[in-house]
Amino acid sequence: MNTVFSPLAATDLSAPSRHAAQRAAMLARQSGGKLALIHVLEKDALLELRRLFSPNAEELEQRMHAQAEQSLADLAAELGRTQPGATAPLRVDYHLQEGTVLTSIAEQAEALGCNLVVVGAHGAGFMRHWLLGATAERLLRKTLQPVLVVKQAPQLDYRTVLVPVDFSHWSKRAIALARSFSPQAALVLLHACEIPFEGKMRFAGIDEETILQHRQKIKREALARLDELAHDAGLTPAQWQPLVAFANPPDFILEQEEEQSADLIVLGKHGTGMTEELLLGSVTKHVLGQARSDVLVVR
Repeated sequence: MNTVFSPLAATDLSAPSRHAAQRAAMLARQSGGKLALIHVLEKDALLELRRLFSPNAEELEQRMHAQAEQSLADLAAELGRTQPGATAPLRVDYHLQEGTVLTSIAEQAEALGCNLVVVGAHGAGFMRHWLLGATAERLLRKTLQPVLVVKQAPQLDYRTVLVPVDFSHWSKRAIALARSFSPQAALVLLHACEIPFEGKMRFAGIDEETILQHRQKIKREALARLDELAHDAGLTPAQWQPLVAFANPPDFILEQEEEQSADLIVLGKHGTGMTEELLLGSVTKHVLGQARSDVLVVR
């Protein structure tokens, strides 16, 4: 059963952040969902404006509100127009709020029942920090919804989707969501292997031939588990390919993003081993900061 996406797209109303809204509209339209836009007037910035421009701050603030409201309305109208081949226009609602940006986004997504949050990787204001990964990670800690970070102008459906997996219960969910984003995309299931205590084995004098045999065994087992995972997820051999290597997870992910010409990376928020680290350590920041493709993080 295909997922119906009703995303909340955060926009700072800059030209680059339109890419996120456009991708969100594409996903909503294709799945039969609806789209909500949100723009947040940062509370601290408004307080500073009131301090600097008193006693004329109120008039200036009203103009800022009116301008933002009109820009949101124009964007909603543009995204909602009937597209060639579509039977009806897309429903697009918009929300202008004052507050803390990340908290407002998370609370609005929950209040509206949105099942996806979409943000841009480039823009003005707070959006420019997305490339560092830290802002994305903070938002991911505030919301239960999957978060899609859009880095490219959306012209086509996703064609090649890279899905790092660790064989936890999360992995099958990630594959299902990747397929929902673009049912015709080719999936690349990636697993980074490691030998437990490999360094200590060498320190203990275990010869390289024995360690190599362990590596080969672990890789064979990982390939077999990938095959089982793909079968359980309902993938046919033509729909996916495996990638297994002994490698540093973020480097492996970014290397294969380029090698496979992936236009979407799906990362897990919880799991074991590599996937658990994706959100708890430096891997998420590294991938979000360095990837050229869009990145979806899901729990």
